[in-house]
Amino acid sequence: MTNWDFEYDVIVVGSGASGFTAAITAKNEGLKTLLIEKEKVFGGASALSGGGVWVPNNRYLQEAGVADSYEEAKTYLDSTVGDRVSDEMKETYLKRGIEMLDYLHGASKHLRYSYANNYSDYYPHRDGGKGQGRSIEPLIFDLNELKDWKMIMRPSAMDTKGFVMNGQDFHKVNMITRTWAGKFRSLTLGWRLIQHKIFKKELAALGQALIGRLALAYKEIDGELLVNSAFKDFIYENDRVIGITIEKHGKPFTIKANRGVILGSGGFSRNQQFRERFLPAPTKMEWSSSPEGQTGDIITPAEKLGAKFDLMDRVWGAPSFLDHNGNPFFLVADRGIPSMIIVDQEGNRFVDEPTPYHEFVDVMYEHNAEKPGKAIHSWLILDKRTKKRYIFAGQFPGQDFPKEYYDAGVVLAGDSIAELEKKMDVPVGNLTATVDRFNGFAREGVDLDFGRGENVHDRYYGDPTLENPNLDTIEHGPYYAVRVFPGDIGTKGGVVIDRFGRIMKEDDTPIAGVYAIGNCSASVMGESYPGPGATLGPGMTFGYIAAKHCLEQIN
Repeated sequence: MTNWDFEYDVIVVGSGASGFTAAITAKNEGLKTLLIEKEKVFGGASALSGGGVWVPNNRYLQEAGVADSYEEAKTYLDSTVGDRVSDEMKETYLKRGIEMLDYLHGASKHLRYSYANNYSDYYPHRDGGKGQGRSIEPLIFDLNELKDWKMIMRPSAMDTKGFVMNGQDFHKVNMITRTWAGKFRSLTLGWRLIQHKIFKKELAALGQALIGRLALAYKEIDGELLVNSAFKDFIYENDRVIGITIEKHGKPFTIKANRGVILGSGGFSRNQQFRERFLPAPTKMEWSSSPEGQTGDIITPAEKLGAKFDLMDRVWGAPSFLDHNGNPFFLVADRGIPSMIIVDQEGNRFVDEPTPYHEFVDVMYEHNAEKPGKAIHSWLILDKRTKKRYIFAGQFPGQDFPKEYYDAGVVLAGDSIAELEKKMDVPVGNLTATVDRFNGFAREGVDLDFGRGENVHDRYYGDPTLENPNLDTIEHGPYYAVRVFPGDIGTKGGVVIDRFGRIMKEDDTPIAGVYAIGNCSASVMGESYPGPGATLGPGMTFGYIAAKHCLEQIN
């Protein structure tokens, strides 16, 4: 008989968007709920994310007049995810994702989003895809509303100093030197800066706004949250999970769960041993943009329960460069600007540069298998005019790269392409020939090699003043080269779950008393990434589903 230190109806492990959604739902339904986080700050990878949520045909799309339907969305998942995931799971996601957003909307005035106008699905050319997009993002949020919780929330990876942008803002401001829309949107950012400087507001966007709003909604219903509390193992009796052990300040505690344990923790992206066990080589945890705590803590305990696993060889790919301190910078919009190419270590292009980031990393590994060691790392090439025109790698138009980048060899520079390729140790003449060929495509407006700029996803971060927004010449020195690595924003494999979020055994029967959501579970998106927010949308949806299912359970 276990001696319990604490007792709850529902214990949620992990404080990202998935965990908070589960905790809010359980608490709001009258269940005694505890949310635990092993790190000293809450928010997980969600707090570092773009904050987008991809749930087709939801209330915010309808309010914005975006035409969508279950049938279109199902067709799109079939054309992207395919049969890698069952129809039952895809249908559950599409139907109950809408239900989840409606529930959160009614549960708290803080849980509000806006349509990410024209942020395309990642495969708009596939059946059911939408060029106008299906993603939503959280409204700007003042972190001061969290009061004492503000100090224990994971901060942004980049200090904005009050210059706050959501995804829609960045899309416009990225073209500040090129369009009037960019210049006008900068005024909005200026007003937010004034609010920060004069009125002392701590405005936040993206993942910070997402987690801030979820945390405030949970706080206002007197939700219990423990940080510095690491999950250690399940307590399993009478063929079900009845609780967990945790470690807080070096001491073990046992916590009983009368209704269920919901795992909303991350994957194993920060565990080098697990990476080498499961992921394709080469792989390094230093390439990951996920938090340090994502070490796959539930994997071994779940294995002991006989859990079934899937997609363990997959990551949510994020092509990145490493700064002078070894910190990864996720290249999203940077791959959509027109006068830029990405080449392998022989100086040859091998991919449509703006292709969805998840697919980009897959292509890197495929090319590296064809030419061993030649694509990991790769090189991103751009010129001075590009730097003057567009935001790149966190630097505003006209800003030079930091001196530390040059000193550490993060950025190589040359007055000519020939000089640059020598510094890159590329075979003589290869990069020159590649740039010349690309410049020819740019002048004609058609990329005959990779079709760059031929779909609306490519064009979203391109330059609308050009005939082909993704093509312009690279011919204004000096020229720069930046190493590109196959980074990630997390792993996407984990325990297999059913339509209620229950963890399944190898014999496809559920393990009673325990659920998994988010990146510790095998993604409902399979090997694909259909749109911006296709990580957070499913995690939040199955968090809601699992909490609702706990209402029907009792030990």
